[in-house]
Amino acid sequence: MKKTPLVPSEVEGRNSDFVKRPSTSLGTSAGRGLELAVVIPTFNEAGNVGELVRRLDTALQGRSWEAVFVDDASPDGTAQALRDIARTDRRVRVIERIGRRGLSSACIEGMMATGAPLIAVMDADLQHDPQVLNQLAGALERDPELDLVVASRFVAGGGTGDWESERLAKSHTASRIARLVLKADLTDPMSGFFMIRGPRFRELAPHLSGIGFKILLDLMTSARKPLRFAEVPLQFHRREVGESKLDHVVAMEFLVALYDRMFGSYVPTRFAMFAVIGAVGVGVHMGLLWLGLGILGLAFIGAQSLATFGAMTFNFFLNNALTYRDRRLHGASALAWGWLSFCLVCSVGAVANVGVAAFLFTERYAYATLSALAGILVAAVWNYALSSRFTWGRY
Repeated sequence: MKKTPLVPSEVEGRNSDFVKRPSTSLGTSAGRGLELAVVIPTFNEAGNVGELVRRLDTALQGRSWEAVFVDDASPDGTAQALRDIARTDRRVRVIERIGRRGLSSACIEGMMATGAPLIAVMDADLQHDPQVLNQLAGALERDPELDLVVASRFVAGGGTGDWESERLAKSHTASRIARLVLKADLTDPMSGFFMIRGPRFRELAPHLSGIGFKILLDLMTSARKPLRFAEVPLQFHRREVGESKLDHVVAMEFLVALYDRMFGSYVPTRFAMFAVIGAVGVGVHMGLLWLGLGILGLAFIGAQSLATFGAMTFNFFLNNALTYRDRRLHGASALAWGWLSFCLVCSVGAVANVGVAAFLFTERYAYATLSALAGILVAAVWNYALSSRFTWGRY
């Protein structure tokens, strides 16, 4: 992937003294065609979106722009707060997704919903300075050969603000791993702030996986023809309102996204996650069996029942948190029915496992080990297909 060097320009300061007022403007260039769109995925950012729109209004004076917010049904009322703003500012658009979650997929939906020739992606938490949008757009306008411009924390003039050493080390590690996959000299492949040409994005869109929380990684690895890119400096700011979304599950999503780009075409990513969790569940099953027999003094039938339902419960909740995070079940009722349907599906899968293995072994088509593995494979495919349809496909 070819990188076009830019001379870093200073990132302008934050507009902390900007007067807070509702924007009723259609932009100073309302008579001109739309120049750029800013796609902003949100989840529980009700306290930040109003200030972000005000900062966009200041930063993009003289440009014809729109902001496309894609909200994953935030329980804090983010979507309603945005609709209130949109009633007086038609540059603000709101897409509220029901029953779906995920940052990358939210970005894709928002980017597909605009006809702007330039499309930016940024966070809603005020850690990305909207003034940098002018630098991103300017780079693309000056060089028609560029496909993409990234706001980087790790080029000259950029910075990570008040990050603690542990978070900085994790970011550097993730960036090094991502560069190995990208095979490109991108200093900040984990950046969530960039701008791409609309037509180029739409060419790539059918090939995107939508998995994980870094759409930039998805874009760079999906391009059959290497993207020409440049970088501008970004001073990363401290979150003022709300909580960070960087948790252990997000870190897991990063690894899942890397797997998908490298091996997903051979073994589907969701099935691979389902199978790995199933394998871990075997360990849980054996541990509970030992607990029932050795500690609780249960008969084998009782201990086996405890181990079976314990492992099923473990698998259900881990799959709900990881494998089906974008369709995650919430609420006591949904979780109870989901768990029950999962147990029913897996019970039938267990019967299929034993039946297939016994048939192959008794008919002498295979040795015991191969027969058992065939039974496990059939059960895994059965459990995955039916739980995808009836457990996580119902809501």
